[in-house]
Amino acid sequence: MHIAVFLQHYHTPDCPTAARPYALVERLGKDHAVTVITTRAWEDTRTAHRFPWAPPGVDLVRFDVPYANAMSPAQRLTSFLNYAARAVRHGLQMPQPDLILGSSTPLTAAAAAGLVAHLRDVPWVFEVRDLWPAFPIQMGALPDCGLHALLRWGEAALYRSAAEVVTVSPDMEQHVRVQAPSASVTTLPYGAAPALLDAAGEEARRSVTHHLPPDRRFLVLYAGTFGRANAIPTLLDAARRLVSARSDVLVALAGRGHHAPLVDQAARRHDAIRRVPPLPYPEALALFERADLSLVPFRDRPVLAANAPGKLFDSLATGTPVVVTNPGWTKRFVRQHGCGWVVPPEAPDALADQIQSVLASPGARREASQNARAAAQRHFDRATILDRYTALVEDVGRTSPARHLPHPRTS
Repeated sequence: MHIAVFLQHYHTPDCPTAARPYALVERLGKDHAVTVITTRAWEDTRTAHRFPWAPPGVDLVRFDVPYANAMSPAQRLTSFLNYAARAVRHGLQMPQPDLILGSSTPLTAAAAAGLVAHLRDVPWVFEVRDLWPAFPIQMGALPDCGLHALLRWGEAALYRSAAEVVTVSPDMEQHVRVQAPSASVTTLPYGAAPALLDAAGEEARRSVTHHLPPDRRFLVLYAGTFGRANAIPTLLDAARRLVSARSDVLVALAGRGHHAPLVDQAARRHDAIRRVPPLPYPEALALFERADLSLVPFRDRPVLAANAPGKLFDSLATGTPVVVTNPGWTKRFVRQHGCGWVVPPEAPDALADQIQSVLASPGARREASQNARAAAQRHFDRATILDRYTALVEDVGRTSPARHLPHPRTS
C-alpha cells in the first residue's frame, strides 16, 4: 500500500522532541511505501546522528518553509498557509496513493490532506495532536473577526470527511465526538519509547551529567517547549520560591521556545535554576530518568486540559513521578494510578508548596515512581500503540479505489 503523510512538523529522535511522528512513519514504512510531505524546519535542530533522516521504506518530500515556536502569530500563520499550499500542489501531482494521513497541528496541514483526498478520491485518516481552532482562539492568536465560526465549521467538516479520526487523548476524542457525532474516532496516545535510552546506553546518561552540577541532592525537571501555553512564568516563579527555601534543590529547564529569554534571565540570577539545551530524545529520556520529579504545567485554558504532553509519557516511562496542572484527563490519570500530584494551573505558591512536600516524602516518591513505570508500561508502550495504529491504517486502506493501481515502493 502507498501511504501519503501530510506532516508539517517532521523530525527524528536526534531532535529535541518526543519523536512520535518519526516512529509512526518508521513503523508504517516496514510494511508499506510511505511518502511524507513535510518541511526542512527541524533539520537544523538535530544534535545527534543516531537515526537516518528518512527511515527505510519512507520517502521525504521537503519544502523550505521556516517555523519556530518563538514566531509571532502572523509569522506562524504565514508558515502554515505556505506549507498547506505547497502540500496540496504536490499531493495532486504525485502518483496516486492508496491512503492519505493528515496530521494536525496545524489544522491547515490536515485540511490540505483532506482536500487532496477528496479530489483524488482516496480515503484519509485525520490525526489530531492538538485541538484547532480552539487552541489558537483560546490563546489569543486568532482575534474574532468573523472567522471563528467558519473555522469551527471547517474543523467539524474535516472530522466528518475522514474515514477515521485518531486522537492522542480521551478528552480530544470526546471533543471530536461532540463536534462530529458521525465520525469514527480512536484514541492512540503518543506513548514513550524507553528502549531508545537503553539502546543509547551510558553514552546518553553521561551526556546528561555534563549539564547538571554534582552538588545538588534533588533534581526538579521541566523538559519541553518554552511556549506560550506552557505557563513558563508560573513555573519560574515557583522555582524561585523553591530554591529560596531549599539549598539542596536544582530546578532544570530543558528546551527552547518563546519564553527562552525568561528562562535565561532566571538562570543568570539563581545558581539553582539551570537551563539545559534542547536534547535529542534518548538524552531527554536520560534526563527524565535522572530527575526526582517532573513538572507538567500549562496555562489555565479549557483547550489545554485535553492535550497530551509528551513530557508526561516520557516521565512516567522512566519512573519519574509528575506534578500536573491540567484539570482534564491527565489529572484523572495521575490520581487514578498514583503516579504523581495535581495542583491548580497558574498557581506558583501551590506548585512550590507541592514540590517541597514531595521532596520531603521519600516514601511517597518511591511509591509514585513504581506506579509511574507500571502505568506507562501498561498504557503508553509506543511499540504496542503503533502496531494498533498500523492495523487501523491498513483497515482504512483496504477501501481505497487506488489499490489496483501499480506504484513503486520507495526507500
